[in-house]
Amino acid sequence: MAVLQTTQLERLDGKDPSTTFDKVVEIIRRDGGVIINGLLEKEHAGRISAELKPVYEADIPDTSGFFPTTTRRATGLLGVSPGCVELATNKLWIDVCNAVLTSTCQPWYGEKRATWTSKPILAGTFGFQIHPGSRQQDLHRDDSDYHLPPGVDSCMMGCLVATTRSTKENGATMIIPRSHLWSLDRAPKNMEAIPAELDVGDALIFSGNVYHGGGANKTKDEIREVVGLFMCKGFLRPEENHTLAVPPEQAKKLSPQVQRLLGYGISQPAVGFYKYKDPMQILFGVEDDETVHL
Repeated sequence: MAVLQTTQLERLDGKDPSTTFDKVVEIIRRDGGVIINGLLEKEHAGRISAELKPVYEADIPDTSGFFPTTTRRATGLLGVSPGCVELATNKLWIDVCNAVLTSTCQPWYGEKRATWTSKPILAGTFGFQIHPGSRQQDLHRDDSDYHLPPGVDSCMMGCLVATTRSTKENGATMIIPRSHLWSLDRAPKNMEAIPAELDVGDALIFSGNVYHGGGANKTKDEIREVVGLFMCKGFLRPEENHTLAVPPEQAKKLSPQVQRLLGYGISQPAVGFYKYKDPMQILFGVEDDETVHL
């Protein structure tokens, strides 16, 4: 059955008491995403931008082709930006993620049944500066990193907050509304995508299985800047915390095979990277057939 396409995303006022997490979740389930006007105060967004400035300036252009070489990136935002720490606990954002991504299971232990609840955790924190001349990023689904089987709901949620004005001309995120309902056999087309234009402090909240990508910056002197928080289901990690049990200084003495068994490597395409690099290269100097180049 064909999925009814829509040519716009609904906008809600982040300061309006009627903008509840239930309403946001309802729209996301229908359209794949929603824009929240004024999720952050402009002063808060400006603080984040200032805190990330030296991180952007230190970034090395991406050579893999996934990001345009004119894009500057920041990672590990909660370690460098107090403003992003505040953003990560924004009540509306957290409530939406808890509603969509919290998992509950009820296994039997003998004849007794237990109930376990797993809340979402941060999958990644990123900042992006789209400079003039940047091409459009390929449309993609973020949750493809997790190799989900067909018919399974997304395991991720994303939140992109504008720290500068984001327009179609300067590279606003392109998104295909309701593409989260598509089968895996359907490829996204650029003509189906629309720009998610944002003022400073506005946010695009979207499901991990909706097609989107950074737009082309066709301006001469405008830099489009956003920060992104991405949450995933809390059980998407090893049962045992191996990097604490066998920390890097101890793991360095082990073979690359064992290091990867402990989780120091990357699950392709990109789960487990550090600053867009394979941790095996950074920590242990490993360069072999299984090294992942991002």
